[in-house]
Amino acid sequence: MPATTALRRTLAAAAALPLLALAACGYGSEAEGDDTAEVAAGADKIDGLDSLRIGYFGNVTHATALVAHQKGFFQKELGATRAKYAVFNAGPSEIEALNSGSIDIGWIGPSPAINGFAKSKGKNLRIIGGSASGGVKLVVNPEKIKTLDDVKGKRIATPQLGNTQDVAFLNWIAEQGWKVDAQSGRGDVTVVRSDNKVTPDAYKSGSLDGAWVPEPTASKLVAEGGKVLLDESTLWPDKKFVITNIIVSQKFLKEHPKAVEAVLKASVDTNEWIGANPEEAKAAANKQLEADTGKALPAGVLDPAWESITLIDDPLAATLDAQAEHAVKAGLLEKPDLNGIYDLTLLNKVLKAKGEPAVDDAGLGVK
Repeated sequence: MPATTALRRTLAAAAALPLLALAACGYGSEAEGDDTAEVAAGADKIDGLDSLRIGYFGNVTHATALVAHQKGFFQKELGATRAKYAVFNAGPSEIEALNSGSIDIGWIGPSPAINGFAKSKGKNLRIIGGSASGGVKLVVNPEKIKTLDDVKGKRIATPQLGNTQDVAFLNWIAEQGWKVDAQSGRGDVTVVRSDNKVTPDAYKSGSLDGAWVPEPTASKLVAEGGKVLLDESTLWPDKKFVITNIIVSQKFLKEHPKAVEAVLKASVDTNEWIGANPEEAKAAANKQLEADTGKALPAGVLDPAWESITLIDDPLAATLDAQAEHAVKAGLLEKPDLNGIYDLTLLNKVLKAKGEPAVDDAGLGVK
C-alpha cells in the first residue's frame, strides 16, 4: 500500500465539478511563503533550477504540503534548488498561477484540476500524484434534523455553486429522489452557497440548518453544536475517493522531470513520516497553517479534522471520473474528455524505489 496513514481512514472527500468558477475549500489567502529550511552545503541544483515554486491551500486537506514545507522535506530533496511557496484560498487562482508560470507544481482539489484540464483542452496540466482522501461531512442542527429524511425542506449550505461539495450534495439529493434546481438551489431542499469562512457564523445565527462541507469547517460547525449526520466516505466504494491531487504544468514536467520527481519523493516521504509521527505531524501542520493564514486551529477543531483525513499517494483515479459524472448528472457540466489528465510515471518510479506497488491511472493516463 502506498505510504500513508496514522491518520484514520475515515475517508470522505469531494465530488467533482468544473467549467465553473470554483472556489477552493480552503482557508488563507494567496501569498508568497518563504522556506526556512537550510540548503545543504555542497548540494547541487536539480535540472539547473535556481528555484521551484510550489502552491497549496492553507487547509488541513493539504497536510502533506503543510508538513513538507514546515519540516523541510521539499528542500531536502531539491538540494540547492530553493523551494518557494505560494498559498491560495481558491482553486481558480491556483490554476491561473500554474498557467502563467507563477507556480510550477501545486496541491489542489479534484474540481479545479478537472476544470483546468478541460478548459485548456488537455494542454496545460497533469495530475502526477494523490495527497489526501477524506474529511467531508453533512453537519446539521440536531434540534431541526434528526434523520436523513429530515433534510428535505431544510436550508443546507455548500461552499459554492459547482464546487466539489456542492456537486456531491446535489448528487446525494438526486439519489434520495428529491428535486432541486442546480443553478438556483431551490427545490425539495434549499441549497445555500456560502463561503466556508462565513458558514459557521451563519449556522450559529440560525440562518442555516446544516452544511455539506469539508474540514475544518465541518469540525467548526460541530464546535457550534452541530451534529455529523453523514460522512461522505460512506457513499463511496471502499470509503475512499480523492480530495487533494498534485498537479504540474505540462511544460515544467517535460523540461524538468528530475525536479518533479524530487517533489514527488518529498511528498511520499512526508506521508510516510506523518504516518509514523501523527502527533508531531499535526503540530507541524498547524504551525505552518498559522504561518500561512495568521491563525492556528484550536485543538477542538484541529483534532477531529485531522482524524477524518487520510494522506495517500494514490490519486484514486477511478473516483475522479465518477466525480465528473456527478457534475454531468447535476446539469452543471458537459461531459469532459479526461484522457491524458494523469501522468503517474514518476510517482510509480518513486514508489517502486521504496518497494511500494504502483498506482493506477484508471485508463486516463498519457498514452
